[in-house]
Amino acid sequence: MLQMKKLSHLSHLMVVLVTLVGLFAYSPSADAKPGVRPLELQHIFHDTQGTLVLKNLKTDQVYQFNPGRSQQRFTPESSFKVANALIGLEVKAVADEYDVKRWDGIVRDFPVWNRDHSLASAMRDSAIWYYQAMARDIGQVPMQHYLNRINYGNRDISGGIDTFWLDSSLKISAIEQADFIERLVEEDLPFQKKTMKTVKRIMIDDEQDEYTIHGKTGSRLSDMGLGWYVGYVETDRNTWVFATNVAESGATAKQLTLETLKTMKILKD
Repeated sequence: MLQMKKLSHLSHLMVVLVTLVGLFAYSPSADAKPGVRPLELQHIFHDTQGTLVLKNLKTDQVYQFNPGRSQQRFTPESSFKVANALIGLEVKAVADEYDVKRWDGIVRDFPVWNRDHSLASAMRDSAIWYYQAMARDIGQVPMQHYLNRINYGNRDISGGIDTFWLDSSLKISAIEQADFIERLVEEDLPFQKKTMKTVKRIMIDDEQDEYTIHGKTGSRLSDMGLGWYVGYVETDRNTWVFATNVAESGATAKQLTLETLKTMKILKD
């Protein structure tokens, strides 16, 4: 009789244990997010030092190439034009995307810079002087205020109001860039909806029937030893955020990003 009671007690204990194991093994949650998947892109990057962060906003799946570098902070260079444009529009340092600044007559490195520019054309042609002038019009206090609010990298503008993002004090990682772009796509930044829609529009880099790419390059002009391409691509099915940096130019970062998007069948050849 005692033996039977022991067996019954043991059976009950086993049922409880199996139930608990099942609960821990299967714990569905609406908030659960997929983990980070590695990207094997050596056949695309070859000897180029760099990283790429990619996120599917429909599934929340994140992909990374060279995750160690994706967490390192670098100066954003001209990829900062995205944040700069948001802040400039918000504080009315510029009226809209068509607001023109007259060329000051100083001949700069690229002929396309040596003319009058609007906010939109200066984004497209990466005319640094326009965005430097706008940063001066924004001013140090508002600039710092908004960089703090959007938590942009290390938020350090001590390098000077019109140079802090150019091989200077401000630094940001590829992961942080991707997060910033995602919040812009979702219009979840502390700016007016109109401001965010305008900046997304002037970021359009390529528009096809099957997709639209919104992106901005950035290059460290002193040695072309740092390049960025950040933005997002909209397709019929998904929206993908990307942030790439390399130890070469922004043009290289863009090329490698596009090759990756084609390899992953996000873009069609």
